[in-house]
Amino acid sequence: MKTDIPLLEPTPEPTKPLCRTAAWLLGWLFSYGTYLLAVAVWLLYDWFYAIGALLFGFVAFGILRAKIRNISIPPAQQEYQYTDQAIAKWFVVRRMLCDL
Repeated sequence: MKTDIPLLEPTPEPTKPLCRTAAWLLGWLFSYGTYLLAVAVWLLYDWFYAIGALLFGFVAFGILRAKIRNISIPPAQQEYQYTDQAIAKWFVVRRMLCDL
């Protein structure tokens, strides 16, 4: 039984500065968006609502990250572990059509 998953494509690197910035911002949003949402709710309302926003953010950003991962990474490579930055690079290059 073969256990290795063949690597078909390496993680793409955006070449244009605008695309690199978009990939960086999207990766940052995936990584820290939950906490940013919770802090914003805490500052605007109350810490009790911020805890709820934090829990909601974990679920919402997790679903968003999974959806973007599934539409941008080739199906044969979806079993690999990818960082938020790598998912953002795949999405920017393949779906935002930055490097055509």
